[in-house]
Amino acid sequence: MTTIKKTTQPEKNAAIAILAFDVASLDTSFLDAGERNYIITQNNTHQLTSFSFNKISHWVFVKIMPAGKEDHLLLEACRKAGDELQSEANKLQLPELTLVGAGASPAQVLACAEGVALGNYHFYKYFKKETDKKHTLTTLHLADEQVDDEQILTLQQVTEAVSKARDLVNEPVNHLNATQLAQHFKAMADDAGIDAEVLTRKKIEALKMGGLLAVNAGSVDEPTFTILEYKPKNPRNEHPIVLVGKGVTYDTGGLNIKTGSYMNDMKSDMSGAATMAAVVYLAAKARLPLHLVALLPATDNRLNANAVVPGDIINMADGTTVEITNTDAEGRLLLADALSYAGRYNPLLVIDAATLTGSAVRALGRYAIAAMQTKADGAMQQLTASGNQVYERVVTFPFWDEYGELMKSDIADLKNSGPAEAGMITAGKFLEKFTSYSYIHLDIAGVAFAEKRDSYRGLGGTGTGIRLLFHFLQHFDDEREEVRR
Repeated sequence: MTTIKKTTQPEKNAAIAILAFDVASLDTSFLDAGERNYIITQNNTHQLTSFSFNKISHWVFVKIMPAGKEDHLLLEACRKAGDELQSEANKLQLPELTLVGAGASPAQVLACAEGVALGNYHFYKYFKKETDKKHTLTTLHLADEQVDDEQILTLQQVTEAVSKARDLVNEPVNHLNATQLAQHFKAMADDAGIDAEVLTRKKIEALKMGGLLAVNAGSVDEPTFTILEYKPKNPRNEHPIVLVGKGVTYDTGGLNIKTGSYMNDMKSDMSGAATMAAVVYLAAKARLPLHLVALLPATDNRLNANAVVPGDIINMADGTTVEITNTDAEGRLLLADALSYAGRYNPLLVIDAATLTGSAVRALGRYAIAAMQTKADGAMQQLTASGNQVYERVVTFPFWDEYGELMKSDIADLKNSGPAEAGMITAGKFLEKFTSYSYIHLDIAGVAFAEKRDSYRGLGGTGTGIRLLFHFLQHFDDEREEVRR
C-alpha cells in the first residue's frame, strides 16, 4: 500500500510530479526555461498533456489538466493522471514521488494522490517470486500547503479500506470460504475497535434463515452471518444505518450451472460483503459520528446431492415461502434473510450492495451502479450526488409495483427469479418484499470486478462502492426534510 505524507519542501533530487491546470503557472523551480517553453509550445500546438524529463539526478513529470469541465469531471481527470504517474514511476523503479500543484486546488491535488495510491495497488500474493512483481513505488509526498494533515490521514484510510476489500475479492475460494471470510471481517473489526459477532450454522438455523441455508445446502463448507457494529459516543443518528452485503464466496450457479467462461470471476461474488465491511471499518477509522451496522451473510453456491433444485419451496426467516425457479438467483435469498434481520434494529436507513444480476451489467456496463429505492428519495439524491463527486456513479431505476407482480409464484408467496427483461429491477423488487423501512438497493455486478485493467480501479477487485458510501456517510444529513421522505 502507498504511504502518503505531507512535505513542505521537496527533498533535493526527489522525483517530482507536477499537476498543472495553468501552463503559464509553471515556474522554473523544477523546470528550466527551455523545458517550460517546450511544454507550452507542445501543449498549444499539438495539445500534448503529458511530459517527462530525465534530469540525470531525478525525474520530473508534468500532467496538464483539461480546462472547462465540470468540477467532478476535473477530479476524475486528476485521479486518472495520478494512475498514469504511478505507472511511470514504477516503470522507472522509483521508490518515492513528490506531487506538486500548479494552479490546482487542494481537492484536485488530493484526487491525483488518490489516483496514485489506488492505481499503485497490486495483488501478487501467489506468485512464486512475489518480490519480482511488486511495485517499487511505496511513498507519495504531497507538497501543497493548502492540504492539511487530517485530509491526508483520511485519504490514507480510504485507500487502506479499498485495498483490504480488493484483497478479499481477489482471494480464490480455496483460500477464502465463508468461515475464513468471517475471520477476515473479525480481524478488520478488531483493528478498527468495533464490535463483531459471527453467527454459525446452529444460530443461523435457530433464526430460520432458510434463504442462506438453501444456498449453502450444496456446499461442504459452513455458512456464516457476520454482524459488525460501530457505535461511537453520541452518534448523530438515534437509529442505525444498516449496511447489508452479499457474501457468496463462489457461485457455480448451482443446478442451473453457469456455462463457458461465466464462472471465471465468480470468486468476486462476495464483493458486496467486502464492500460493506470495508465501509464500516473506514467509518470507524475516520471516527464518523454515525451509528452503523453491517450484516454480512456468507456461503458458496455449489452442487452436491443435497443442493437445492428448481421447483423446491423454501421458508425464509420472516416466514415468506419462496419457490426456487433458478438456483443461479441465489444472492437474493441470503440477502432477503439479512434484510429481515435488519428490521430488528428499527433502522433509519438500510442499504444493500450485491453483485446480483447480469441485467445490471448489460444495462450499464462497468460505468455505473444500478440502484433502486423505496421510502428513501432524499437519501438516494444524496447518494447520487456522492457518486458524481467520487466518480462511482449511480443510476436509479424505477421501482414500480408492476415489476413486483412478476415475482409472484403460483404455488408460493414468491418465486426467486423473474423474466429476462428488467432483471435487475425484479431482483430488487424481490428484496423489497423483506423490508419495511427506508431502503436502497445497489447492484454492483458491473463495477465490482475488472477483467481488464481500468485506470486507478485496477485489475480484479475494484473496491467500487466504498468511496461512494463513505462520502455519502461523511455528508449524510438526516435532518434534511427530503431525506426523511
